Amino acid sequence: MVSKAATKKPAPAKKPAPKKATPKKPTTKKASAPKSAMMSGFERYKMIEVAAYYLAEKKGFSGHSADYWIAAEKEINKKLAKK
Repeated sequence: MVSKAATKKPAPAKKPAPKKATPKKPTTKKASAPKSAMMSGFERYKMIEVAAYYLAEKKGFSGHSADYWIAAEKEINKKLAKK
């Protein structure tokens, strides 16, 4: 005769409980900063670089590059202040 213990099937593995969803915090929209405040230093540098090139080109590349850079910097600062 076969014992009852030998004929029992193993119990199925328990499934893990589903993860509870964590409540999401309400999102509030922050006031957007002006474009000039969000601009990185690299972006500003590139704008000045391009403006200085065009100023130098306009004058036939005669003169000192520092003079073109300073003029371009003033020009870009004015444009960024308006925004």
